[in-house]
Amino acid sequence: MTALPQGDGVADALCMGEVLIDFMPAGPDPDLRPGGIGSFTPAAGGAPANVAAGLARLGVRSAFLGRTAADSFGRFLARSLADAGVDVSRLRLADGARTPVAFVSLDEEGEREFLFYGEPMAGFSSADLDLEAVEGTRLLHSGSIGMIDPAAREASLLAVETARRHGRLVSFDANLRPALWPDRETAERMIRQGIAAADIVKLSDEELSFLTGTADPAEGGRSLWHDGLRLLAVTHGRDGCTFVTRDACEHVPGMAVATVDTTGAGDAFVAALLAGILEDVGTAFTPDRLRGICRFANGAGALSTTAHGAIPSLPDREAVNRLLG
Repeated sequence: MTALPQGDGVADALCMGEVLIDFMPAGPDPDLRPGGIGSFTPAAGGAPANVAAGLARLGVRSAFLGRTAADSFGRFLARSLADAGVDVSRLRLADGARTPVAFVSLDEEGEREFLFYGEPMAGFSSADLDLEAVEGTRLLHSGSIGMIDPAAREASLLAVETARRHGRLVSFDANLRPALWPDRETAERMIRQGIAAADIVKLSDEELSFLTGTADPAEGGRSLWHDGLRLLAVTHGRDGCTFVTRDACEHVPGMAVATVDTTGAGDAFVAALLAGILEDVGTAFTPDRLRGICRFANGAGALSTTAHGAIPSLPDREAVNRLLG
């Protein structure tokens, strides 16, 4: 197993979980019949890896904690994250592992479907953890994919427990991928466990409905609420998002853009949301601050849909500010 060279200093945000190759459609083929398969272009992906890259693009010191194969695909992923400005010193390249991949198909409106191959966490376990990095960061972010495999789940829960014990913020993305779970009941139970340990939770409309039976953020959010939760953000695609706190529930409108590919849009939103929170944690969870933070996050998510791929499409702060005017 190979550990990449150490970075300088401690990251403000440590993102833990899957990193994989997204094989994106290379473009429309005029000779391709409906239902056919065209060519694909590789792009780095995996929700926590995307968030790490999105944070770095927005000027936040971010690091990635995970595992992939010591093969050409794994080295491509490490380079892609490093090129985006992410500290990859906690990304383990393991001999004998296989880099997970996902083939992405897009409909006419840019909505995507994933076909996964390989174990998404590539054998991640407690042996891959750097608990000193967890203790030293300001925020630990992870998602539900790390809760599927038992060894990865044990590692993820240990990291979250360590972060909480040291007073660090914990962020969790439900990121439901039903095909990866053994059954619906297990998926719901594990995602709820992730939510129960988090300060900040991001859900899509579909994930809120899956967990609570309602798409109403106020009703569903209250049913998921716990004493340690400070923010639940529900995304509505092009219609923006709703933030739920202990005392408030408000919708923040989205922005109209020319969408070509929604891959990574939720991760761009999460990165911008966390970047805004980290600017001033003391005031971040007030409605006045959250309106601005969520507007910025909506802008980042919208911009990411105007280009193909996840990490390649993540915007920087200047681009988001231009969109917001």
